[in-house]
Amino acid sequence: MKTKLMMTTLLAALVLAGCATPPPIDESRLPATPAAFKSTAPATVGEARWAVVPPADAEPRGDWWLAFGDATLNDLIRRSLVGNTDLQGAAARLAQARALLRSANADRLPQVGASAGAARGTVAGQGPAAATVWNAGLAASWEVDISGRLSQASRAASLDAQSREALLQSTRLMVQADVAQTYLALRFADQERRLVRDTVAAYRETLALTQRRYQAGDVAELDLARVQTEVAATEAEAISLDRRRAELENALSVLLGEPASGFKVAEDTALAALPAIPSGLPSAMLARRPDVAAAQRGLLAAQARVGVAQAAWFPSLTLTANGGYASPELSDVFRWSARAWSVDALLSLPIFDGGRRKAGVESATAGLDLAMSSYRQQLLQALREVEDSLVGLQTLSQQADVQGQAVQSSARATALSDSRYRNGLVSQLDLLDARRSELRNRRAALQVQAAQYQATVGLVRALGGGWNAPA
Repeated sequence: MKTKLMMTTLLAALVLAGCATPPPIDESRLPATPAAFKSTAPATVGEARWAVVPPADAEPRGDWWLAFGDATLNDLIRRSLVGNTDLQGAAARLAQARALLRSANADRLPQVGASAGAARGTVAGQGPAAATVWNAGLAASWEVDISGRLSQASRAASLDAQSREALLQSTRLMVQADVAQTYLALRFADQERRLVRDTVAAYRETLALTQRRYQAGDVAELDLARVQTEVAATEAEAISLDRRRAELENALSVLLGEPASGFKVAEDTALAALPAIPSGLPSAMLARRPDVAAAQRGLLAAQARVGVAQAAWFPSLTLTANGGYASPELSDVFRWSARAWSVDALLSLPIFDGGRRKAGVESATAGLDLAMSSYRQQLLQALREVEDSLVGLQTLSQQADVQGQAVQSSARATALSDSRYRNGLVSQLDLLDARRSELRNRRAALQVQAAQYQATVGLVRALGGGWNAPA
């Protein structure tokens, strides 16, 4: 009769537990997205809506930085993947998440423990004399997951671990991109320093010529003072660029996890050609962005936690078994006659908890809404970053062409002014203005080129690593 009652109760609990299902993801709240990015797509491309599909963050990205053809950059990125402190922290957080997953999975398995002890005291009905009872035994318990609470908790922990793994990938990509951008900025700083130093040398030649003409009485002292001013001002700019380069070098050392005091990157003005970006990049490439994948898994984990909170409304069934020995004499503890055992099934259901379970479900549901909002924001941010990088590359290419024409024109103006000044046909002011204009245009051209390299690396980061779509 007792066994029949237990089976009936268990069957009723299983029927009730079938209602403990978390709500589905409302995909209508996700943003609409085109089949390709607007900066590369034809005008006829229509829009679709994001769906919660398996992320592609595990797709291989390759060593995208090799496209820049710089051996020093390759070495710096290799060292950063070993010594960067942000990467080490992300790896530690992933280890924590995996440990929590193992803990959640352990709750689904039988729990077995051993015990041994001694107790001394009086026994009711046997007089005031104290007695000692020795005992030793094994106990086992197992919670039957009739409501799915343990499986949902395990799924949430698994998704958390996957999210941390994606964040580790995101941190790795961020470090690679930061190293590349800082190194490229350093290389353009070298080029700009070389340009300014060459300009200082040209000004010094003009200063020497002006000094000779001043001593010969051909020019006034004002002309000499003007050239001296330009030499000093341009030298000050060169010193400022020296400081800028040192700061970039120190920033690189932190990214590599190495002390700035002993870190050095040799000066080099050579740069490989800018990698070409293919047209028609599909927006589906964003599925492999690690931060988007992490946000999606966070959303699914929040969904699973709603199921955990809902399961609190249904009964829990725990099976326990105890077996061992007990005896007043230590030598008789393990005799067969001293054995004792029990098997129990406990079905429990809270009846009144002051609204605790309802609050738990409301909190988990709010957490799901928050995760959905975060996922949506991550998608929108990802689209914006790619579009910014693509439009930046397009406009910077046009700007580089126009700025190149300005450099050619200003260089020609400087050459003509220098020749005419040496022949006494133009004033010194004309020459100084021409040199100043040429320096300004050359530096602007370098800055545009540097921005092109930075935007290329920014596109790599925005696409989740390279622009080659996963196979």
